[in-house]
Amino acid sequence: MKLWQPHQQLNNGRFIIHKLLGSGGFGVTYSVREKTTSKLFVIKTLNHLQQQKQNFKQLQVKFVNEALRLARCSHPHIVKVYEVIQEDGLWCMVMEYVDGIDLAKYIDINGVLSEQEALLYIEQIGQALEYIHHQGFLHRDIKPSNIILRRGKSEVVLIDFGLAREYTNGQIKSMTNERTNGYAPIEQYQRKGNFGAYTDVYALAATLYTLLTKKIPIPADYRNNINVLEPPKNLNQQISDQTNNAILQGMALDPENRPQSIFELRDLLGLASILPIDELEQKLISVVGVDYTRLRDLLAEGRWREADEETTQLMLTVVGRENEGWLSDQDILNFPCRDMRTINQLWLKYSYGKFGFSVQRRIYQSIRGSGNYPPDFWDSFGDQVGWRKGKNWMYYENLNFDITAPEAHLPSGIYWFDSWWGRYGWFLLDGVERRFANIIARVIKCNI
Repeated sequence: MKLWQPHQQLNNGRFIIHKLLGSGGFGVTYSVREKTTSKLFVIKTLNHLQQQKQNFKQLQVKFVNEALRLARCSHPHIVKVYEVIQEDGLWCMVMEYVDGIDLAKYIDINGVLSEQEALLYIEQIGQALEYIHHQGFLHRDIKPSNIILRRGKSEVVLIDFGLAREYTNGQIKSMTNERTNGYAPIEQYQRKGNFGAYTDVYALAATLYTLLTKKIPIPADYRNNINVLEPPKNLNQQISDQTNNAILQGMALDPENRPQSIFELRDLLGLASILPIDELEQKLISVVGVDYTRLRDLLAEGRWREADEETTQLMLTVVGRENEGWLSDQDILNFPCRDMRTINQLWLKYSYGKFGFSVQRRIYQSIRGSGNYPPDFWDSFGDQVGWRKGKNWMYYENLNFDITAPEAHLPSGIYWFDSWWGRYGWFLLDGVERRFANIIARVIKCNI
């Protein structure tokens, strides 16, 4: 049995154990510091109970497979796995250290969340779950303690894929019946259950139940005609009817009565502004016959700069301004809504809600408020979306063309016809600022 202690060195001295973070049903996690960079990471391995089992070798194989599944995931709301290492015969995964607090502790300290805040986090985790379902596996352990809120940000990250398994929707399959009471649906209480995306739907709805009530729902195997699930609105009158009903549908005892996908649950909650991947790929609509397949492919491959440049060229093509290389105010204000919506949906979908005109609109409106522009509006906006460094607007060449860029950082090329963001004074709204304001006005007009 191996239980590591603070200051112990791992991987030939590369990592130094900082502290034990926690232990679950399968794994144990430590925070470690990399000696050469001083960066914090998390190392996860099988806990001492698993190490003592006769089938330990098979458990190690499953553990490595979990690491491989996670390593395939590149999503802003899923914890990153960087590599797998071996220490004294024990396989370990080196993971991102997420500085923050899990939502179970967060509501224990702060009380129930507002519906707006809770739905923001559920939307982010919902997008992460849609992503992993598209990869062909389930998480099977969604709960507040497996969701970390990043320090100083309204951004959450899904962790602990120890129960994740590949699945075929609706197929009866043998899986471990490990579970968390209150969040696990009835099929997880069975050795052979009818598993599907709706399995994670139940847990996500149950998580929302807890965030809004600070109560763990009654376990699925206790529910019957006498022990019924109490509607969350009975516990918190501030919950809207729409959210209350969506939670109850998401937590239906019979899998067939639940939303059959995370998208359907998000739709019930009023969050489904982004089409599912399969449906989106069938709806690359253009009123002028522009082909959006190359943009889709670039975004799907994570080639963000090329996708940004392609977006600019496509928008010029839509209005017939390829030769001029820029859009006039009238071009922007009359830009076809269907094409604007197609471009926005592609950016939203393949960045999993991080990039897109509608994301820029949301941040723009949250900073501006109502009425005239605040004196520091453009500086504040540029700082938040990462278009300024220090007190200076960045050249296009220096932008961050990566999924790790700040929210709403892209698309950006359509604004950069002058090669860099000029600063003409907030009240003049000249150049790039006027162009950006016009695009946001068009996004609002098109209800995007």
